[in-house]
Formats: sequence, structure tokens, C-alpha cells
Amino acid sequence: MKALFFSMLLMLAAACACGTAWAQGNYEIQVYASETVAPRTTMVELHSNYTATGQSDYVDGVAPTNHAVHETVEITQGITSWSELGFYLFTSERSGAGTEWVGDHIRPRVRAPEQWHWPVGVSISMEMGYQRPRFSPDTWTWEIRPIVDRNKGRMYWSINPAMERSWHGPAVREGVEFTPGVKVGWDFTRKVNAGVEYYGAYGDLRNIAAVHEQQQQIFLVSDLNVSPKWEINFGVGMGPTAATDRWIIKGILGRRFDWSHQRE
Repeated sequence: MKALFFSMLLMLAAACACGTAWAQGNYEIQVYASETVAPRTTMVELHSNYTATGQSDYVDGVAPTNHAVHETVEITQGITSWSELGFYLFTSERSGAGTEWVGDHIRPRVRAPEQWHWPVGVSISMEMGYQRPRFSPDTWTWEIRPIVDRNKGRMYWSINPAMERSWHGPAVREGVEFTPGVKVGWDFTRKVNAGVEYYGAYGDLRNIAAVHEQQQQIFLVSDLNVSPKWEINFGVGMGPTAATDRWIIKGILGRRFDWSHQRE
């Protein structure tokens, strides 16, 4: 199994080298955990993000984000105890424009199996897909996202040192962009975890952008652990740099569906 796992990691890394997109585009704002969805289980999530203060005008043909509601449907199917496959449907709704389809992505992911007994959780995902030019000048993009996390007592932390590359659009010539995400949370009760999430987009790894051109987002967030079947996350984020939307409100509502009992 180890040989197969590492072979898949090498294929994911090689694929990333073959083909930048902006950080998460206010569609799917999430720091990933290393755990994958169990086999014969489907996870359905709705990501709802409202840009309270953002870009007000069209820039190079890209639609404004100010007062836009971005809804993303994410469906993830567990394949094995260490792999899964996810699918995204992105939409945007703004006054005067109505609800519009933005694009679709797919995302395979593998992780280090629990029987390896590593001191931290480790997984790696690869996300690729299309966005309409109205919402992103880079229409075809690829992301590779290593994930390292750990629960230690009441504390949970996760680091996602993601990298993105454009396949089609003006950022093709810019190479690989560094887009990290970090989360630190604390269990205040058995059901309530609260903490901080950070997202960045630093530009080309060979030529890091000036600070005012970087995207930086800092969110105060809370996770409600009401049931193993449900995922509930919400938060408020601020963008301190000129290239980032100023205020964003986000929420994630997810539900796991276990098909193993129905089969039995």
C-alpha cells in the first residue's frame, strides 16, 4: 500500500509541474483537514460566502465581487480508507446579474493511512477545473494542496501549503503561485471549537509579489461539532491588503451519508 500511495503522490506532483489562479476566489474558503471521506460514504457540502465589502467595478472583464453571494456545492465520495474524489459546482449571485454558473472542478485526494501511525495527519489533494472568463481571467487552473494537521488535547491545527498554476489565461507565464492556508482552533466545549483561519496568495514562487499586490485573508471562525454526520463552520474575514476583498462572511454546512448500512 505504501508503494501505491507514494506513486500517487508523485503523479500528483508531476501533474502540477505540467501546467496561476487567485487564492480561493471567495467560493470555497476552507482549510482542509487530512482526513478523507470513508468508503461507501458521500459528503455533501454547501459553501455560502457573502462579500460585504469588495471589488466594486469590472477589472479586465472580471465581474465585481462587492455584495456578491457565492454558493458552492461540493460532493465528495469516499473511494478507499485512504482516498476520495470530490466535485465542485460554483455559482455567483449579485443584484442586477441574477444567479450565474461560474464553473466546475474535480478533486482527487489521498492520505497516509491510519495504520502507519504517523504523529501528524498527512494528505495531498489535486484540484483542476474551469471557470468562466467573466469570473476569472485564468479559465483552466490546477492546484496541488499538501495537508498536515494534528489534534493535541483541545487544540487543533492544520497547514495547507498549496500551489496553483494556470493552464489557460494571462497567469500561464507567471508559473506556480504559492497560496497557503492555516487554521488553529481550540475546543471551548465538546461541541464548540473556535479559532483563526488564514489564506494568502503570494504570487509567482520565483518572484513574490509586493505586499499590496498579495491577497491576505484572516477569518475568525467557529466549528460546531453537533454530530459526526454534520459539518458546520462559519466565520467573518478581513482582507488587509489592497488586492483583497475587505470583508467576507462565510459558512459551510455539510452532511455525511453512509451507504454501508443500506447495502447490508
